Amino acid sequence: MTILKTQHLLVPLLILLTSATFPSYIKASTNTKGVYQPCSDTKVQISDEFTFGIAFSSRDSFLFNQSHQLSPCDRRLSLSSLNSQLAVFRPKLDEISLLTINTSSFFPDSYGGYMVAFAGRKYAARSIPAFVANSTYTVTSFTLVLEFKKGRLQNLFWKRDGCASCAGNSNFVCLNKQDCAIKTSDCKNRGGSVDCSLGIQLAFSGTDKHLAVLNSWYEVENLRQYSLYHLYSNLRDSLTSQYNNFF
Repeated sequence: MTILKTQHLLVPLLILLTSATFPSYIKASTNTKGVYQPCSDTKVQISDEFTFGIAFSSRDSFLFNQSHQLSPCDRRLSLSSLNSQLAVFRPKLDEISLLTINTSSFFPDSYGGYMVAFAGRKYAARSIPAFVANSTYTVTSFTLVLEFKKGRLQNLFWKRDGCASCAGNSNFVCLNKQDCAIKTSDCKNRGGSVDCSLGIQLAFSGTDKHLAVLNSWYEVENLRQYSLYHLYSNLRDSLTSQYNNFF
């Protein structure tokens, strides 16, 4: 099997985890390289760096008037006043990456237990809220796909495997037939010994601003049928492997 140039497997990315002071209005920029705020607008091409954020809060806090989901960049949500948390990432377009969030001193369930990935303001895009943790269960492994059209971010999708990665494993619970979860009480600093840091596999689809096709998501799907994919999964799911070693 040929490994394409875009498959730079497991590129760790630096994250910033702070109290979420979501940026005020920032003028849209056409500077491909210089947009560092997740609430700025930009168009990108393959190999450009792209900034997006993940906000942690309660599910309802992402809804306006308890009915319509808005981007965390929308000031009507007032996430800052809700003590939400923010992680900011800057991956390269169309590279398969593993994003990590250290939970040794950050407990997602203390901030509502859900997360939303987002970027842009005038051209705002956001994922649906994804469950991360509550006092009973914690989900540690996710796959996020960023979909672009002519270099502009259109959608962010959480992809599930239907609990295939933990099928038949009694150490995990399958939540809603889609997410493998660990008991929160088994996590470090919560009474247990398992590192429950979050791992998010990131891939891309769609087209860049020159209409070049972004292939990394399709490569991730294709890799699932080869043993090479398991090499990637072993690193992405290192938390799972670590947990199994105790039993």
